[in-house]
Parts: sequence; structure tokens; C-alpha cells
Amino acid sequence: MIISRTPFRISFVGGGSDMETFYSRHRGAVLSTSINKYMYISSHRFFFPDKIRIKYSQTETVNSVQELQHPILRETLKKLNIPGGTEISSIADIPAGTGMGSSSSFTVGLLHNLYAVKRQFVTHEQLAREACEIEIGLLKEPIGKQDQYAVAFGGLNVISFNPDGSVVVEPLYIKNEVYEALQENLLMFYTGNQRKASDILSEQKKNASREDKFNILKSMVTLVSDLKECLYNENLDDFGKILHENWILKQKLAAHISNSEIGEMYRTGLKNGATGGKLLGAGGGGFMLFYCEKNKQMKLTESLKHCRKFDFAFERDGSKLIYFADEKF
Repeated sequence: MIISRTPFRISFVGGGSDMETFYSRHRGAVLSTSINKYMYISSHRFFFPDKIRIKYSQTETVNSVQELQHPILRETLKKLNIPGGTEISSIADIPAGTGMGSSSSFTVGLLHNLYAVKRQFVTHEQLAREACEIEIGLLKEPIGKQDQYAVAFGGLNVISFNPDGSVVVEPLYIKNEVYEALQENLLMFYTGNQRKASDILSEQKKNASREDKFNILKSMVTLVSDLKECLYNENLDDFGKILHENWILKQKLAAHISNSEIGEMYRTGLKNGATGGKLLGAGGGGFMLFYCEKNKQMKLTESLKHCRKFDFAFERDGSKLIYFADEKF
């Protein structure tokens, strides 16, 4: 049996600039971190040597890879030429559709696991690049590149997207006390809505060709440098303010990024101690992140007691193999 573990991610600022419609004209950038919630992919020999069994929210047992209904599994197994007699399962700490990059964590973790099946070494950069090729190139998903790189590499990073399609991951080496204070001052709440992001992302992708939307994304990229500077200058007082500015801009990119319930939740957070925040992911539901100093967090939590508070911490490792038992596939 082989088990890979790939983290989920939180994106702070710059989301949307990782789409080709934007970065092909202007360098994109995001500032994000991986967190200690994970996607686990396990693989082992299946009893029937001529069949493939896949377990996710459904179970598929097929005679050939081409018969698989799950598109990421089908294309990844085809790419790596995985034989019959294989069983693959996935388990996640967080449900899909909640804004933390679950599909990319799945793709990166699956690639990592299957390269181990083939006894081939693979770098974090290769995992991220090939996950993009599968999700964006083969499956034509209307998504950007940030999630694949964030979860493959792990850690707190500025990730830049160049017009030629190349991606640069810059780890942020901030002081430990700043790193720990940042974690302590972030609170996350579940809005109660899972959603499929493709409709919002498709509209956002289309809108990026409009000059007004393009200029909004340029402003959001500028905030990446501002946020990086406030971390290196140990000025966390500005962190929430920059998150707030990014959230205001993001809502202008496409309809349905926010709604009346999300808006009311956000305003309640600001009235009760938060200095800023954002909805994670494309929008429409999932998790709301707030920046709130520790001495005000009790008040904030009480004001949002109808929402589930979600505890998390930063992590630094990215995708990794956590179990390897040598069995011949």
C-alpha cells in the first residue's frame, strides 16, 4: 500500500490573477499558505488483476481506464499508464466545494501516489505542473494555477504567474513570532454552503478580457506586494485591512461571488472585532476567513455562533508520501 498526503490551502490575496486570460497580458501573483487539513490518496493491489477499482464519493470497478467516470482519475491513470489489478481510494479532511483547493489537492496527491506506484521520483514542481496540465489542459476546467502549486510545495508563499506560462514559488521567510501571531489572529467559519465553483470561475475568466475587470485584477496583484511587505515589516495591523481591500475588489469580478447571507456575515465580523477577511475560493459559499486580534476573538466568535468555527494551523511540507509498503503492482 502507498499513501500520499496533500494539504489544502488558504489564499489571502491575488486570486484570479492565476488565470491565463490575465497572466498572459500581465504578471499574476497570489500570497497563500497550506494548512494542516489534507487529502489522502491510497493505492494497493486489487484482487482481480484485470480490473481497476476506484473509491471516492462513489465506487467504480471497471475493466479499463477509459471506462472510468471520474475525469481526474481517468486522465491521470491514462497519463501514467497504470495497469489493472489496482485499487485507489481517497479521503479528505474537508468536503469538496468549500474554497480550499480540494480538486487540485486530489490531483496533486493522486499524481504523487501513482509516481510512487511506478517507483519514479517526482519533484514538487513537476507535480504542480502536471496537475495543471490535467485539470486545465486536458479537462478544460475554468481554473487557474495557484492551487496546484500551493498544495504541491506547501508553506507560506508568493506564487507568481508569468506571461510565458512559467510559475515561480517564493517562500516567505518571516520571523517565527510573526508567523505564529498571524496564525493566532486568523479565524475561519463555515458558511454552510458547498458550491461548484465552475460557473463563477467561467464568468470571471470571461470578464478578465474586459478592461475594467482586468484593472481590478491588476490592483489585486499589487496587494500581494503590500501584504508581503507588511509581513516582513512585522506590521500585522495592516494584514486585515489588506484582506478587506482584496475582498471588496474581488466581489466586483463576477456576479454571485457574494450574496446577502455572506455579506451580512462579513459585516457582522467587522462590527465585532475583525479588521478584514474574505470568502475562500471562487465565492458563493464555503469558508469565511477573518483577521481578528486575539483579545477580540471571543466577541467575534459569539457574534457568529450560528456558524461553525473551524480550527486550523499553517503547515510547511506540501504533498508527501506518508506510507510506503513495497508491493509489486
